[in-house]
Amino acid sequence: MTRETPATRFLTDRNIPFSTHDYEYAPNGGLIGMQAAEAIGVAPEDVLKTLIVEVDKKQPVCVVAPAHQRMNLKKVAALFGGRNARMMSPEKSHDLTGFESGGTSPFGSQTPIPVVISQDAMPRGHVYINAGGQGFVVRITPADAQRATDATVADIAAD
Repeated sequence: MTRETPATRFLTDRNIPFSTHDYEYAPNGGLIGMQAAEAIGVAPEDVLKTLIVEVDKKQPVCVVAPAHQRMNLKKVAALFGGRNARMMSPEKSHDLTGFESGGTSPFGSQTPIPVVISQDAMPRGHVYINAGGQGFVVRITPADAQRATDATVADIAAD
């Protein structure tokens, strides 16, 4: 039986094809996306991290980018007409999305927020994105992830 989360319900309700995969979550083991890539046996470019940021301390944005990639927060802010962006605190992110730290997904947030997907993820055949729980990901095409979330695709990588 597949574990059900708000993220998997969100995808199922939209008839988006996906599969689910569990891995051993180690909260103190370093970068979670890199852990996931190693645990499920795929390249880091195939695992997308999900980060919640705030643009100009008021606009929440969900950023989805390859696990190995550093993000340019100024590029993210500019997409929304802002000057600065910063990571949202885990507590505030949880209150907004309903997801706990290490389990944030762009799918099924309790408060819908804009999603940005790194353009570097789009050429991949399939990617793995958090499915709303620690150690739990969905395998999905980047195009389906974009379609499901109505995401903006942009260059958000650090130079």
